Amino acid sequence: MPDFPIIDAHVHIYDPADISFAWMADVPLLNKPHLPPYYLERSAPVTVDGLVFVEVDATLGQHVDEALWVSETAKQEPLIQAIVASVPMERGPVAVEADIAAIAKLPLARGIRRLIQNHVDEPGWCLQPGFVEAVKLLPNYDLTFDICIYHPQMADAIELVRRCPEVSFILDHIGKPGIRDGIREPWWSQMRELASLPNVMCKVSGVATEADHRNWTYDQLAPYVAHTIECFGFDRVAFGGDWPVAELAIRYAEWVAVVDRVTEGASESDLRKLYRDNAIRFYRM
Repeated sequence: MPDFPIIDAHVHIYDPADISFAWMADVPLLNKPHLPPYYLERSAPVTVDGLVFVEVDATLGQHVDEALWVSETAKQEPLIQAIVASVPMERGPVAVEADIAAIAKLPLARGIRRLIQNHVDEPGWCLQPGFVEAVKLLPNYDLTFDICIYHPQMADAIELVRRCPEVSFILDHIGKPGIRDGIREPWWSQMRELASLPNVMCKVSGVATEADHRNWTYDQLAPYVAHTIECFGFDRVAFGGDWPVAELAIRYAEWVAVVDRVTEGASESDLRKLYRDNAIRFYRM
């Protein structure tokens, strides 16, 4: 376990009584308030002194309301130090720029995410001209873009990054490889290709949930984590707890223990980059 406080680059804070999340209806573990005090309880004994809020796929039309809600929550909860909000980028730049501008005015707004993974059966979905042009707006507002995909969408993600060289990207959950089915290629090779692009980082997060939730083993997860760090290097990876979604498969301290074991022998400097410094730099915390 790190002997210094960490920054968690990927946390979902929410209350379904305030913002609607239709997708949670069939997931009782998640379909209840998950607020910072509960996060601190569940993440113990790991010491966390800052987190990045990442949008929770609010019901259509509530994306700005969600950003406003967490911005207000952060006024009472100093643990929340950056906000990644949702915007329906597929609507195109003309339709979404007002939302982007409104979100950018929030003091902690640092990035935008649109769940590309929800369109895994639509190849090229994030390469629609409107989507790409909307993403290209983000540097005008000092905002980054979180890429959240399943592994069959890696080629599209790589192309999106190539088409938007001025945008700073970060790949969530190491691209959600097919760990459950033991799939490595083409994800294995595509991670190297993605990492060759200078405007993208990667979150070491959300890995256990891509394995069997009840029967995952360290030996299943470790090669994917190690390969990610090898591809991106310690200068371009950031630890994420993916709380509370990760609790479907793994406890917070268990996930930290997996990452610690993979990175055994790394220097103090590199570990600080992974667990703190890179998130602070990327999200301007």
